[in-house]
Amino acid sequence: MTTTGTLPPSLADAVETPAHRDGNVLRWLAAYTASMTGDSVYYIALSWAAVQSGTPAQAGVVMSVSALPRALLMLGGGVIADRFGPRRVVIGSDAVRCAAVLAVAALLYLAEPGLWALALLALVFGTVDAVFMPAVGALPARVTTRGQLTRVQGMRGLGIRFASVVGGPLGGLAVAVGGAATAFAFAGLLIAISVPLLVSVRIREVDRHAAAPSACGETPARGAVGSAWSDLRIGLRYIRRHRVLAPLMLAVALGDLGFVGPLNVGLTLLADERGWGSAGMGWVLGGFGAGAGLASLVLAVRGRVPHAGLVMAYTCLGGAVAIGALAFVPGVVAAAGVALLIGLLAGLSGALCGALLQTQADPAYLGRVTAVASLVSLGFAPLSMPLSAAAIGAWGTGPVFVTSAAVCGLGGLVALCARNLRRAELPA
Repeated sequence: MTTTGTLPPSLADAVETPAHRDGNVLRWLAAYTASMTGDSVYYIALSWAAVQSGTPAQAGVVMSVSALPRALLMLGGGVIADRFGPRRVVIGSDAVRCAAVLAVAALLYLAEPGLWALALLALVFGTVDAVFMPAVGALPARVTTRGQLTRVQGMRGLGIRFASVVGGPLGGLAVAVGGAATAFAFAGLLIAISVPLLVSVRIREVDRHAAAPSACGETPARGAVGSAWSDLRIGLRYIRRHRVLAPLMLAVALGDLGFVGPLNVGLTLLADERGWGSAGMGWVLGGFGAGAGLASLVLAVRGRVPHAGLVMAYTCLGGAVAIGALAFVPGVVAAAGVALLIGLLAGLSGALCGALLQTQADPAYLGRVTAVASLVSLGFAPLSMPLSAAAIGAWGTGPVFVTSAAVCGLGGLVALCARNLRRAELPA
């Protein structure tokens, strides 16, 4: 017997459909893309409203308010996703985010509340993100079979690229037409679209021990219910003892620490130093986006990459070399070409990391595993941005880009040296 909206694992595996032809996966992808596009519009609206309501310093504080609760509560969000199920958590998170954004839109239409309302909205978004992001990461394993997870990672990457390319202009247009209130209302509408789509998505009842039974000495206790703190400790111990996930988390941490600084703050300073201007920087960012989009498209079409652990390690190393070379290219055209290569290699290594995480982690732990990976990428890695800016001011772009490349390359070396990660394969 099955419950409404679920498929037993045996039936789902027997009738496996390619993800790009699976209506269930496509509904999930549409919901995810709508939500991410709404996020992009929201950030445009928030930044514009903050700048209009206060000083640049105050606007900066408002924009950074969400980072603290997101970082502090992320691990707890992983526990919630595992306890209550990722779809239920994502639906609830999108509903709360939608209501908060629409409330601020109405407030801006009716009055001028000042920065406090914007800061409160950013705080709510950061708190909800701490629950939303682990659940979003754990959801793909529930909407498709393990053999399609690599393709789904590629499709998810395409959704992210679409949201980043389309969301910015849409947010700017909404602000131009009706101000920040209209942009917030539009963001809330886009996020709201995801809710009925997610409700219609069928969830697979995954086998709690199907992922990698020999990869870790610890297995979840069936039917055991402990405290949230106990669940968190068990999840962290599971990652630490896992022969693939433990080195994978270290590789992700090193790769992101070396990648985030140069490709954010460092690129702006490099363009200013070389006299490329904003147009030149736009070409370089466009090259990176095109490369990352191409990587996602390759994975979405192929569906599987043989020797995934080894390919992930080599693409990480190749991306590190390209990051170091970016500071020494002679002109904008060459820089855009190198950025395209960085996007392609980083996109492949990042998507393979995600696919390995999805397929190696036991489904019972996937929310907590995703929470740790998200905390590394979105909690710790951004700390490299002010450090990169300060270092470039002291020593210039070349030495800092090379140092960042070395840190990123260490992630690839970790993957090469960790035997189980190097030999890790994606399901056929």
